[in-house]
Amino acid sequence: MNTPALLEGLRFIDTFFPSGGYAFSSGLEAAIQGGAVKNSDQLAGYVGDLLRGGMSRREAFAVKWANQAGSDGKVSLAAEVDRELDSTKLSRESRMASRQMGRQIMRMAADQLRGKAVLGEYRDAIESEQVPGHLAVCFGLTLGASGWEAEATVAAFLYQTAVGFVSAAMRLSPIGQHEGQRMLSEWLPLIDRISREAGSETTMMSSWSPIQDIYSMRHGRLEWRLFRS
Repeated sequence: MNTPALLEGLRFIDTFFPSGGYAFSSGLEAAIQGGAVKNSDQLAGYVGDLLRGGMSRREAFAVKWANQAGSDGKVSLAAEVDRELDSTKLSRESRMASRQMGRQIMRMAADQLRGKAVLGEYRDAIESEQVPGHLAVCFGLTLGASGWEAEATVAAFLYQTAVGFVSAAMRLSPIGQHEGQRMLSEWLPLIDRISREAGSETTMMSSWSPIQDIYSMRHGRLEWRLFRS
C-alpha cells in the first residue's frame, strides 16, 4: 500500500471521523445493566465471542467483498453484499445503527473522493433506498476505492469495532485506559486471524452471537440509556 492510500483510508478509521459511532454501544449498555458484563475480563469475553462467532463470518465477509467492489468499481457487487448483510442482522437496533454510520461514511467519501465514481454511485443508491448502506459495506467500499487491500481493510474494520466497545465500556463501567489498551492488545491476534481467513466469494454469510443479539434487542426497553443502541 502506498502512503497516499494509507493516509486517505486512515481518515475513515480514526475516531475523529464523524460517523456517529460514539452514540452506539452495540448492545453493551444492556449487557452491563443486565449483569452479563461486570468487569474487564467479562468484557473481553463478550467482545471476543462477538468477533469470533458474529463478525468473523458476517461483517468480515461483507468488508472483504465490498473492498473488492470498491477496487473494481462494481456497484452491483456491493449492493448484493449490502442486502445480504441486512438480512442477517436480527436486531432492529443494530440494523439502524449500522445503516446510520454507513450512510454517514458514504456521504462524506463520495463528496471528498470525487475521482472515485463508484462512491458517488453507491451514495445515490443509498439515498434512493435501493440499498441499506450498512457500515461494513460502506467502509469496505471506501477503503477499496482508496487503494487498500482486503485483508488490511477487514483488520481495520474489526480494530475500529473493538475500539468502539472499549470506548463505550469506559463510559459505562469502571474500566480505565490501561485495561482498555490491554484488551485491545489481547484481541489483536484474533483480529489478524479473522482478517486473513475471511471467506471466499462462494461462502455464505452466517452469524452465531445469540447473547450479544439478545442484549442488542433489549436495549430499546432499558429504563435509562446513555447510548442509542
